[in-house]
Amino acid sequence: MSPRRPYVLLSAAVSVDGYLDDASPERLLLSSPEDFAEVDEVRAGVDAILVGAGTVRADNPRLLVRSAEHRRDRVARGLPANPVKVTLSSSGDLDPAAAFFTAGEAERLVYLPDSAVAAATGRLGAVATVVGGGDPLDLITLLEDLAGRGIGRLMVEGGAEVHTLFLAHDVVDEVRLAVAPLFVGDPAAPRLLGPGARRERLRLVDVRQLGDTAVLRYLVR
Repeated sequence: MSPRRPYVLLSAAVSVDGYLDDASPERLLLSSPEDFAEVDEVRAGVDAILVGAGTVRADNPRLLVRSAEHRRDRVARGLPANPVKVTLSSSGDLDPAAAFFTAGEAERLVYLPDSAVAAATGRLGAVATVVGGGDPLDLITLLEDLAGRGIGRLMVEGGAEVHTLFLAHDVVDEVRLAVAPLFVGDPAAPRLLGPGARRERLRLVDVRQLGDTAVLRYLVR
């Protein structure tokens, strides 16, 4: 791992046939309650959580540590109660009232192409720090900027385009994959990865059962 970027943990929950969701308007909850609890613990151990702008729009995630005990532990270690929230967007067309911006006490960073910064700052500057990352937006520049802000461990929670982007740039160190015991089987539904992800064998280091969910942990390097 280069010291110029954070350690990157990619985290996702999928169906047995590799889908992140179905194609219905309602979000398909794939994780078991036990897996949700462990994901919360994992979140408490990172410095920042990143999702794409599409996830902010579609799922309206809060990206907070839910457990009061985990938040107290972070504060006792001299950290903010919640990790930094990070998103990346090609346009900055995001709703400042979204939960990403309004839920909880956490620093919020929005990375954009340089050409979109001025307009997005006018729209989002009161609720987040807007950062230019090249034109077009460059993932390596984004990661270097996060490292410069003290982010040592970054959790990437999706969606599919973001997972693919990180894997295609070979900047993922670890993958945490929760596999739910169901099939989606709908070609219109979003899959874990799109074209462009690197084809290489990962190193499986842990397999566990959490409720009815199988949790696989892989190291990329």
